[in-house]
Amino acid sequence: MPELFIDGAWTSPREARTREIRCPADGSLVAVVDEADGKDTLEAIGAARRAFDAGPWPHTTGAERGDLLLRVAELLARDKEALARAESLDTGKRLVESAYDIDDIVNCFRYFGRLADVDEGRVVETGVPDAESQVVHEPVGVCALITPWNYPLLQTAWKVAPALAAGNTFVLKPSELTPHTAIHLARLLAEAGLPDGVANLVLGAGPEVGGPLAEHPDVDLLSFTGGLHTGRRLMAAAAGTVKKVALELGGKNPNIVFADADFDTAVDMALTAVFLHSGQVCSAGARLLVEDSLHDRFVDEVVRRAGEIRLGGPFDERAQTGPLISADHLAKVEAYVALGVREGAVLRCGGARPSGTEYENGFYYLPTVLDGCAPGMAVVQEESFGPVLTVERFADEEQAVRLANDTVYGLAGGVFTSDEAKARRVAAALRLGTVWINDFHPYVPQAEWGGYKQSGTGRELGPAGLAEYRETKHIWRNTRPAPQGWFA
Repeated sequence: MPELFIDGAWTSPREARTREIRCPADGSLVAVVDEADGKDTLEAIGAARRAFDAGPWPHTTGAERGDLLLRVAELLARDKEALARAESLDTGKRLVESAYDIDDIVNCFRYFGRLADVDEGRVVETGVPDAESQVVHEPVGVCALITPWNYPLLQTAWKVAPALAAGNTFVLKPSELTPHTAIHLARLLAEAGLPDGVANLVLGAGPEVGGPLAEHPDVDLLSFTGGLHTGRRLMAAAAGTVKKVALELGGKNPNIVFADADFDTAVDMALTAVFLHSGQVCSAGARLLVEDSLHDRFVDEVVRRAGEIRLGGPFDERAQTGPLISADHLAKVEAYVALGVREGAVLRCGGARPSGTEYENGFYYLPTVLDGCAPGMAVVQEESFGPVLTVERFADEEQAVRLANDTVYGLAGGVFTSDEAKARRVAAALRLGTVWINDFHPYVPQAEWGGYKQSGTGRELGPAGLAEYRETKHIWRNTRPAPQGWFA
């Protein structure tokens, strides 16, 4: 079956090109999928443009759009098992994690389905007789949505749901490594009754397929989640048409542990913060900052427990975390750790591929702790996107905040302390889009997500996430028009 979805129809690429999708856990062939090129992307952009300019979707009521999103949520819940399996095969992620993700995706569609009919337009008091002033919200237009491989359907939902809730049309380009749940979602959108041309799906590599999405004048908004360097290139490409741009570009996220924190909880959360999904999480707590008096005991326990983490494939019920996404990414993580050791970091555990025949064909890397790190090191400043924890020490609250903010990123971070006043002071001082206190990683679709500094622009989720996909218009009406005589 063709796997590009353009103008309401499943179609093959103009040129007969395909890509093998292999499971990162064991190298097994998942499927062979179609691969688009720039011409296919232009066709999809044209379909989305026509559907916005002449189609019914932008003119439907918020209630109608919300009802469709709620139908999609139910279809996603119906297909949870198949979606979770597809996600795990593409990413190598444990099946239980993929199942959690599908629940979050359902909740995302439900949230924006309910929010679609909440119009925050307002009447403005002008103070001028015989005048009415109103601010209204309208859809942006054609949206280009480019999503990553680590949370393929979740990150897609964060974009597709608000884009549709606002009345937009879109072209979706998922990561070429993890396309299957995006294909499934396109089928569900059609099943739910979305008009032709509103949702379009192109598969393929970033430069050839994603490039036109950033540059084309018929695209009104670009939303991208991925790496900083790619985000910079897309932002520059989008500048030529001055389109709206929303970027989520990852982070180098600090996890601050004070000496008065609950020890067992803080250790447990430190492991979860960085080793969940083998560190392939934009908000991973990959920088552990520990107060001097606690450092030795705390890091010793983190190292001990990190060494006990069991690796395995998506369907291994004993596994606690899985492989990296590809051979190339594994090589990057290995080089990153080697650089850290050359910079003077102390390798406390990991730093190698696991031994054993069950790991031979997968892209596994042991949970790794680098102690004795300093702010100027590349491993402290740059995102590894792997199971690598760097450890720094601090003497007091002021130094903890200074170290935590000493990065070009500003996505998320954690603060562990039993002192509520201290926790709130530190949270207020951190230049981060999300701060967890005595916790790490939870989010809800009702609360905004995004970063400060070079972690990106704009926000996803929450009311601000919907606002990204809307334009604001001011309408002024003179209720008793008459000549002003200004130039009489």
